[in-house]
Parts: sequence; structure tokens; C-alpha cells
Amino acid sequence: MEFPMRINKYLAHTGVASRRESDTLIEQGKVKINGKKAQMGQQVEETDEVEIVGKTKSKSYLAYYKGRGIITHSPAAGEIDIATRLAKDYGITHVAPVGRLDKDSEGLIILSNDGRITGPLLEPDRNNEKEYDVLVDKPLSGMFKRAMEAGVDIEGYRTKPSTIIANPRNDKRFSIIITEGKKHQIRRMCAALGYQVQSLKRVRIVNITLEKLKPNQYRKIQGIELETLLKELGV
Repeated sequence: MEFPMRINKYLAHTGVASRRESDTLIEQGKVKINGKKAQMGQQVEETDEVEIVGKTKSKSYLAYYKGRGIITHSPAAGEIDIATRLAKDYGITHVAPVGRLDKDSEGLIILSNDGRITGPLLEPDRNNEKEYDVLVDKPLSGMFKRAMEAGVDIEGYRTKPSTIIANPRNDKRFSIIITEGKKHQIRRMCAALGYQVQSLKRVRIVNITLEKLKPNQYRKIQGIELETLLKELGV
């Protein structure tokens, strides 16, 4: 972060609140800088001590790489879920997955304790982009690409238009960008066209990407990346 910066931008950068929420907290006199009530537009220096009066829990946002075989929610006997892995590997217990990723799939899932993002992130009508890397059992045909992009009938439901990007180095691999998330949607779309998914990895949700994460690793979402996500979600 570059200092000085406006107090609402500082709070957004550090994940405390969105800029809009920060302005409300400042108006309510709940933000203090070096022990004094903050003023709208006040600049914060790196050495300043910022305090939120009465705030007991800060908001956290993590990008997590769910490995294959890990359950997102509600594991059955003998299964391991994300919460168990986080607690065991990192001692993290204060965040929960936003959305799902099926057991046989891997890749990005956002973890947070900020309930404001759940609805906007998961609501299909918001058209939030999700990108996946997919490997199927045979080379892609032109018909397959056109059908996937136009929308596929899966048991009476026609999927929304998507974007397909063929992999130039592997004719069985492609990227797909969708804006909804029906159960096993990509696997069902491929199956309806005579293709079987061999592997499926989610690599992006809105502006959040896996970057260099490996299975069952996480990184914090903060700074401009977090500001952009919250702005896209309208919170």
C-alpha cells in the first residue's frame, strides 16, 4: 500500500469494510486514528494507529485451492472437508467456503466470514464470471465448441451462453467461462454432447485467480484485488 491514503481506502485495502461501509462507520464516529475520531477524507500515514470502536471481528477473505477428493461442505463418514483441512493445516477456523466445488473437481474457492458477499457472489442473475480448465476424453470438434457457447440442454434446462477457449497445445483441453453454477454443470454439458470430463479445475471467480497456489494452499485477498471484488459484488 502507498501512503498517505484516505481513511476509507485504507479500511477497504485492509479488508475491514468496503469504502461505502467505511464512510458510514466514520459518520457514526466509530473510526479512530491515533485515538481521535476520524474525519471524512482524512489521510492515513503508515505509522498511524487505526481503530474501529466496538468492532470485535474483522472480515477475512481467502483464495483457497481445493484439492480433488476434498468436500466443500457436510462431509460423510470418512470424507474430509475444507474446514477440517484448514483447521488441521493452518489453524484457521473463522472462515467458510462461499459456494461449492464438487468432490472430483479442484481449484479456486473463496473463503470468508463476510456474509454480505454470499448472495451477490452466488446469485445467477448477477452474471459473475467463473473460469475453468477442462480436460475431456477426445478432441474437441467445431460442433462441440459452438454448442457449448450457445447453451446446452441438460435435463430440460438450457444453460446460459458461455465462452470456450481451445488449448493450442492439447486438442482435448479447453477453458470455459460461465456465469452460473448448476450442480455438476460443466460435466453435464459435456456429457450431453458425448464427451466425458477427465479433469476439471476452477481457476478464476470474478477477478480472483488461483495464481501460484497448489492444492490445499491459500492466500489472502486484500488491497486492490479485494476492493475490485467488493465493488463488482456491490458491497
